[in-house]
Amino acid sequence: MRENELEFIPVILGGDITTYSLARSFHEEYGVKSIAISTVKNWLNSYSSIIDNIIEPKMNDLDTFIKRLVSLGEQYAEKKKLLLIACGDWYVRMIIENRDTLEKYYVIPYIKEDLLNKLVLKDSFYEICEETGVDYPDTFVYDVKEKNPIKLPFEFPVIAKPASSAEYHYAEFKGKKKVFKFDNMDELKAMLSNLEQSSYGYKFLIQDFIPGDDNYMYILTCYCDRNSKVRFMSFGHTVLEDHGDAAIGNPVAIINMVDRDVMDKSIRFLEETGYTGFANFDIKYDVRDGKFKYFEVNTRLGRSNFYITGSGFNAVKWIVDDLIYNKKFDDRIVIANNENLYTVVPKSIVLAYCGTPELKEQVKRLYREGRVSNPLEYRDEKNIIHKLYTKYFMFKQKKRFNKFLKLEGRK
Repeated sequence: MRENELEFIPVILGGDITTYSLARSFHEEYGVKSIAISTVKNWLNSYSSIIDNIIEPKMNDLDTFIKRLVSLGEQYAEKKKLLLIACGDWYVRMIIENRDTLEKYYVIPYIKEDLLNKLVLKDSFYEICEETGVDYPDTFVYDVKEKNPIKLPFEFPVIAKPASSAEYHYAEFKGKKKVFKFDNMDELKAMLSNLEQSSYGYKFLIQDFIPGDDNYMYILTCYCDRNSKVRFMSFGHTVLEDHGDAAIGNPVAIINMVDRDVMDKSIRFLEETGYTGFANFDIKYDVRDGKFKYFEVNTRLGRSNFYITGSGFNAVKWIVDDLIYNKKFDDRIVIANNENLYTVVPKSIVLAYCGTPELKEQVKRLYREGRVSNPLEYRDEKNIIHKLYTKYFMFKQKKRFNKFLKLEGRK
């Protein structure tokens, strides 16, 4: 199907690997060129034959956000359906909170605001886990405004992270990280003291540290149709995570697998809450009790979303079939069961840090069999600058990971 025959155009808000991965998935399935709105010009998306990149430096400002999207929507009114996709939690919230204005021009594949507030605030997320039988780490909630006494029901080390990722996005303070790990109370209190000087005013979660490195992490992505029925599930075993401060915890290598017990628990969680659209769960296996512990749910496709498409199950097709073409789905749940290695780092890095000998042999086999996908290395990408930058990006990743993991004593 040629682009001019399509009745829709994807509009993607963001400017990183997430944006390009989604644009590639749309292009692979439909031959469509996506519109991406970024705050700065960037090598991955501004120089691409599959993306029309609009630069809007003030896109994080609500007034600018609305004006830019309404203006774009008016350009395509009665010509094309615009499918609005966000690559950041703050954009998801801005879209949902302004749904009444935006849905005049856009198809919006996100949950309602009341459910968003329950799920993205991690303290209430764990309450839903409790109600639906999903396991999660032991957690202490610290209120940044109230400064309640810290009385932990577990020992150090601990993990600390914001209960509201969207609000935390705008906070600035010394030593800011996406997720913290602390070995003692003095370290924890020093970070909280710095945090309290920032704009962040919600809750911070302090959790029991579940032992195990990157290889104990898992990712589960599910799609629920407009009637809140789970239609698709893709479970992945993390081979390696990013170790930089700004991106720590983001999977950079994933192998698809199937675990029906984990999936069945997630079905109950999603369908009982009335979820719609994509849900992306971060999960860690706890060897102490043999349970998979859920950390959070992202109400959008995550940075590593191409682990789905790369395995042969194009992720964006579910959104388009459901919300653009109003497809009637079969009763069975489709499960991504093709073994595939997703990665955005060089082969040498994956093999050097992938953990156990068994996992290393699995990675080697997948490379031999050609069952490896990198969203940035797209043969239908025609822009030479993008192709050259991708090579540079991969070289840079080799230097980054060698530096971070050497500091951690893993080399």
